[in-house]
Amino acid sequence: MPSASAQAPEPTDKPVRRSRAQVREEAINAILDIATAEFVEKGLAGARIDEIAGKATKRKIYYYFGSKDELYRAVLERAYRRVRASEVQVDIDSGTAVDALRRLIEHDVHYHSEHPELVRLVMSENIHRAEHLKQIDGLPAGNRQVIDILSQILARGEAEGLFRRGIDPVDLHMNMTALAFYNVSNQFTFAHNFGVDMTSPAAIARRAAQVADILLSWVRRDARPDAHP
Repeated sequence: MPSASAQAPEPTDKPVRRSRAQVREEAINAILDIATAEFVEKGLAGARIDEIAGKATKRKIYYYFGSKDELYRAVLERAYRRVRASEVQVDIDSGTAVDALRRLIEHDVHYHSEHPELVRLVMSENIHRAEHLKQIDGLPAGNRQVIDILSQILARGEAEGLFRRGIDPVDLHMNMTALAFYNVSNQFTFAHNFGVDMTSPAAIARRAAQVADILLSWVRRDARPDAHP
């Protein structure tokens, strides 16, 4: 009788077959990666499909996106959806509302520093007065996710007696984004003027803690002696 080891099937090195959907998604993401670098470096006006096609193919670009403007909108949409998806992963349940808000704020500072392409794309889109952002269906609803998260944290903080009442979650998000944004948008001029490296891991961690301290001081119940409890 053959041994158990003799009966075992031979290992195979055959690659796992990918579905059409997987192949399509990989092709699209590869083009978007190349296009993101091009749009970040040169802006919408300066970017050229031929430059992007030098690393992809023009046929694929037009097959999936149709035009340079559509490709730009796809790049913009992916950047926004990725930051929102990252925020959903932050633990806002454990500890107090103060702990939850600190984690989310520090996450946003780190995320912006690790994804400068998001900052550059947003800066570029503001130059265009959100012209292309307005053409992306469903994006405002997706961006509301972070407002919903902040609303939950604020409500919990009020219930715990830690946060003062009446903080607008949109105001809080605007302040979070502004303070996280600056570390990336002004890193070169600030470094030149003041000799400060804003890109090292230590500098980013310090900035994240500072931003959290600033915003928590603003939302805390004892932030304003004359405020209503």
